[in-house]
Formats: sequence, C-alpha cells, structure tokens
Amino acid sequence: MDWFYEFPEMGSSALRALKKSIDGSFRDFTREHGELMEQIFDPLKQFLIFSEQLLTDTPWPIVIAVIAGLAWFASRSLKIAIGTVITLLLIGYFGMWEDTMRTVSMIFVCTITAIVLGLPIGVLMSRFDGMQRIVNPTLDIMQTMPSFVYLIPVVMLLGIGKVPGLIAVVIYAIPPIIRFTNLGIRLVPADVLEASEAFGTSAWQKMTKVQLPLALPTIMAGVNQTIMLSLAMVVIASMIGVQGLGQPVLKAIANQYFTLGMFNGLAIVGIAIIFDRASQAYGKRLQRHLEVVHG
Repeated sequence: MDWFYEFPEMGSSALRALKKSIDGSFRDFTREHGELMEQIFDPLKQFLIFSEQLLTDTPWPIVIAVIAGLAWFASRSLKIAIGTVITLLLIGYFGMWEDTMRTVSMIFVCTITAIVLGLPIGVLMSRFDGMQRIVNPTLDIMQTMPSFVYLIPVVMLLGIGKVPGLIAVVIYAIPPIIRFTNLGIRLVPADVLEASEAFGTSAWQKMTKVQLPLALPTIMAGVNQTIMLSLAMVVIASMIGVQGLGQPVLKAIANQYFTLGMFNGLAIVGIAIIFDRASQAYGKRLQRHLEVVHG
C-alpha cells in the first residue's frame, strides 16, 4: 500500500508538469501570433478611437443635447431627459467630462460588439437544442468566473491598452444578451408561429419578421444587463490601460484619495442610471406596443 501514500505526490507533480506545458504553449502562441491578433482587432481599435474622439472633441452642449435627446426618444419621459442633462452638467462641473466621455465611448463600443456577437449565438441556441446544451454551461462559467481572470489571457495575447480592455469587458458582459435572445425567441407564442407558417413564410422571414420583433422587449432586457456589466467592469479594465472614469478610481485606491474616488464613482453611478432608465423604459414601451398590436 506504499503507492497509496505516494499517489498525492505523483498527482501533484503530474499536475505541475501539465500546467507548465500549457503555460509554455500559450506563451509560444502569443509570441508567434501576437502581431496577427493585433491586426485582427485593429478595426475594433479604430472604431473605439473614432467614437472616443467624436465624444471628446464635440462641444459639450451638443453632446448633452444628443444624449438627452436619445434618452427622451428611448423613454418618452421628460423626467429622464432632464435628469440626464442635470447629471451630465454636474459631471462637467466637477471636471470629469473627458473621462466620462471616454467611458461612454467604451460602453457604446462594447455594447455594439456584444450585440453583434451575442445576437446570432442566441438565435442559434433558440433553434438548436444541442447548441443550447453546449453554450449554457459555457455561459455559466463566464458569469461565475472572477472578472480579474479575464484580464490574464487578453493581456498575454495583446498586451496593455484599449483593445485588450475592450475585449475583456465584452467577454464579461456578453452572456446576458445571449441568454435573453434565446429566451425571448423561445417565449414567442406557438399559435403566432403557426399562423405565420400558414401564410407560407420561410424560416428566415419567420425569424426576422415574427420571432425577433416579438422577442425584442426581452432582448432589450439583455442589452440593459450587458450595459450594466460593462460599466461594472470599467474600473477593473483600467488596470490594463483603459482610459476613463476607472483610472481615477484606481488612482484614488492606490493613494487614498477619498474625494477623487467618490466623485468618479458617483459619475459611474450617474451614467449607469441614465443607461438603465432609458433602456428599461424603451423595453417597456416595446412591450406595451406589442400588447396593443396583439391584444
């Protein structure tokens, strides 16, 4: 029975060898293909730079007017539009305008990227049960994984900068849009689908003209959650060079600047409330519209 007592030692040495092999393979991959990976993500980098420059270079009254107009269009609520204007004016008054605009541009690009990637995956999950069985455990892991862990492979592949931070934020924030798209399409009433099939619609027409429009309120709930998770990741992403409100918060933590951290934290909260109220109100408007149409 001596082998029984030696087994833990043998197992730990084998595990160390496996870890060393995986780490070495990953390092070799990053050294060999790091430049190619940067080229692949270059369009995303240019998109982020463009949106950031657009928000920071445009005069602040125009930016406030546009954001407040979008908030009113989404919510049809004068209260939300006025709250948006007051929040942005306070952010500018306390000298956090540029950092806020960088954060808003990051959230905008991350949300668009998450929608472009997540929507097709959610649609495929709704159509194929086998894919749902594969993707759901992956999403479970992504949502329970500590957010710091996402920074490790991204930084090893792409180094420190805007694009690695953006990719880490997207990975962290994409699960809700996938889940809610799948859920929304599956919740479309069977009698509506049968009626569309009776009119001779193709599978593509049924998806684009029946299922997705009816699932839109649920999908918007997923978009809302994606935005909130993106904002939650902003401070962590600042550790790898993402500019915005996260960097002053990180600086405040490192140097014990209470007011700096508090003000920038409140600015993040203000932006989160604007996005949350506007997107939720838009989802409710869509829901009421569908109830009127089909009621």
